[in-house]
Parts: sequence; C-alpha cells; structure tokens
Amino acid sequence: MWALVESNNISRIFTRPTAITVGDVNYPANIMSMWTASELEAIGIYRVVDDNTNLKDGNWYINGAESFNFASGVVTRSYGVATAKNLNDSGSGDSFIEGLKTEKKHAVNSTAGSKLNVYDWYVIRATEGGTATPSAITTYRAAVRTKSNEMCTLIDNAANVDALAALYVFNDDDPPVQPLGVWPETP
Repeated sequence: MWALVESNNISRIFTRPTAITVGDVNYPANIMSMWTASELEAIGIYRVVDDNTNLKDGNWYINGAESFNFASGVVTRSYGVATAKNLNDSGSGDSFIEGLKTEKKHAVNSTAGSKLNVYDWYVIRATEGGTATPSAITTYRAAVRTKSNEMCTLIDNAANVDALAALYVFNDDDPPVQPLGVWPETP
C-alpha cells in the first residue's frame, strides 16, 4: 500500500500499483514495485506502514475506523479502538441479531448434522424393517451428539468474547487441538 503525499498531506492512497501523474509527469504502475523507497519518496510516494496496535480478529471484533497519518517522513495506517461483537442475541422480530454464541452453536450443530447425515441410511434401513444398524455406527452417532452438546455447553459458558475466541485456538500438541475439542473419529 502506498500514499501520495503533497505539501505534507496525504492526498491519495493506493492499495495496488497504479499509474499516477505527479506534477506534469505520468508514471506507470510498475514504479511502485520496481523503484526503491527513496526514489518513490523523491516524487512524494511513500510505502504505508501498518500500526496494528488496535487491530483485532474480525471474527470476534468490529475494528475501529482506519486512518492514515504522515509524520517524520512516514505514512502510518492505524485503526480506532475495536469493539467486541455481541456475544448474545439481541433485538426481536425484524431487528433480531444473532450473537456470536448462537452463530458458533449453529456451526457446531451443522457439523454434527453433516457427520450424522452420512450414516442416516443405516437408521432408516433399520426403522423400515431392514438390517439392524451396526453397533459401531450407533456408538459413533451417539458420540457425535454427545460431543456436539459438550461443545455447545462450552460455548454457552464463555464469559466474554475473548473466552469464546480462546475455545478455537489450537495448542502445540501433535496433532494440534483446540479447547473446544475434536469430533469423534468415523467408524
């Protein structure tokens, strides 16, 4: 990312190499990737330095507004203070908004449904008078439902957004696992 600085003020931000006219001179887009920093700065183009001090994971937070500043020969992009997304549901009717806990529980239940769906035909076959469902399948399906309930309980018990986010952080085990747990292995 680059910025055009004119009279000590940022006049334009470039998110990708772009052809530009500075004064009466037209420059091709490739100068932004081919020229050195000092060559670019000589015509007023500065690489943008990110200050991610306030930047948080967008899965859990709504980041503050992006702003650019030019000082001491450096253009810096920074962010306003991030706000945690709603943990719990809010509103009602047309203004109902699902909170993070509900979203995450939907994802867990959707995964559980997908894992169970693969073996539904065994249950249907048994129900309609066919062959009994193998015990390995019955055990697996029960384990998936149990794990789904455990995961949803952990999500419900998260006290705040950071505690919820921590459930999804993988540790250094081999293979890595997350506190939310792992699904049972397929039979």
